Parts: sequence; C-alpha cells; structure tokens
Amino acid sequence: MAVPKKKTSKSRKNMRRAHDFLTPPAASVCPQCKAPKLPHRACASCGTYKGKEVIKSEEI
Repeated sequence: MAVPKKKTSKSRKNMRRAHDFLTPPAASVCPQCKAPKLPHRACASCGTYKGKEVIKSEEI
C-alpha cells in the first residue's frame, strides 16, 4: 500500500483544490424579450432561439 513520505502542507493541499470552487451558471440576455436565459438554449419566457420561434408560448 502506498504511504506518503511527508505530510502534505496546507498550502499544497489548498493549491490542489483551487479548481474545486463552484461557479455560477452563465446567463445571457434574450434579444427578443430581454429576459435572462442560458446560452445556447431557447428562451423560457418567449420561446425563441436565434430569432426564430421554436417553442409555442402562450402569453395572455
């Protein structure tokens, strides 16, 4: 069984874990209705993607 020869310092441990932090999801703005939406996906509020309606939206 592999056993470390030296103790891993707090600095080295934290440098290894530096990329483990969470990032918020990227949000873009819908050019039609100006609502926030996820990039490369159809807008949830108006149903458009790249200027075309892909999802029927029922606005009253």
